[in-house]
Amino acid sequence: MFMDPVEHLRITGGALKNWIIAQAQDSLAVGLLWLVGLHLLDVPWAPFWAFLAAVLQFVPHLGPVLGMLGPVLAAMVRWQDWEHPLYVLVLYAIIVVVDGVALQPYIMKRTAKVPIWASILTPLALGIIWPFWGVLVAPPLLAVLFAYKRHGQSQSADRN
Repeated sequence: MFMDPVEHLRITGGALKNWIIAQAQDSLAVGLLWLVGLHLLDVPWAPFWAFLAAVLQFVPHLGPVLGMLGPVLAAMVRWQDWEHPLYVLVLYAIIVVVDGVALQPYIMKRTAKVPIWASILTPLALGIIWPFWGVLVAPPLLAVLFAYKRHGQSQSADRN
């Protein structure tokens, strides 16, 4: 069945809009996790570092790492030991795992209607096939693919 270009733009644009909303929700959740964790660790400028981590969450791979550097350096300067920066690194590891295994897949399923299994496995597979770029394009690509899948299913249901 032929679909006009306007329909393609509507489906793709809607899917990308849902992905951006999901990404913004994920960034907000990560920022809140950083805020709580940094306050518990009594790291100076915790709200600033949490805000920066939330903004940098939009940048795949590099953003979360950059968001972690400030709090580690702040802990290092404040306490001048190795333990407190290590606590911040442990907090970072916890946030990355919680975000990658629970938050992102759940938010993508709820907002962009991408199944949890797809949002976990596809970035891994594309990251192996096309390092860095595969993981970068996987979430919006999944949002668009599943939008077309839903559109096709609704069209076939309408015909029956």
